[in-house]
Amino acid sequence: MFYAAETRDHGLPHDPFKAIVAPRPIGWIGSKGRDGSFNLSPYSFFTVVSDRPKIIMFSSSGRKDSLQNAEETGVFTASLVSAPLIKQMNASSVAVPYGTDEFAIAGLTPVIGRMVDAPYVGEAFAALECRVTEIRQPLDVNGQPSGAWMVFGQVVGIHIDEQIIRDGRIDIAVAAPVTRLGYMDYATTTETYELFRPKAP
Repeated sequence: MFYAAETRDHGLPHDPFKAIVAPRPIGWIGSKGRDGSFNLSPYSFFTVVSDRPKIIMFSSSGRKDSLQNAEETGVFTASLVSAPLIKQMNASSVAVPYGTDEFAIAGLTPVIGRMVDAPYVGEAFAALECRVTEIRQPLDVNGQPSGAWMVFGQVVGIHIDEQIIRDGRIDIAVAAPVTRLGYMDYATTTETYELFRPKAP
């Protein structure tokens, strides 16, 4: 099958686009408002964009609280969503008024970062402390702004629970990261395999 993306004339019950770009890691973004309120929200439009320096990005569809807090304070955190925290992650995705503490809603422990004034999930196996480097609104092919805002953050601090480290490496089977698929589907990574890049002849 083929369809022009703009027309969405795919003939299927649901748009398949996000099922093709999958699995997607979930950035569990922690932030703090200028009023001192805590915010925690999961974003499946999330990824690493640079290793030197370490930069990650989450994309907000519409102007949400995480975006506002990142703009106003210049910092945020990203906690790892693992299998034992699926229910809490889902609970934190609830739409509530600005200033409502999703850490409390999900029964999680907010821990203020060592290098940034933003909370991360104390129960998470890993968390990244970030300083905002830029925020941009992507443009379409006609130069018109999209309905999303990309928030880039340089990682300045990394927390890792030592129970997920085996032989000097993070054991993904233990960390069991949760990823977002298309529709309302999720997946948990519990098995991995190595694949090395071939050498040039």
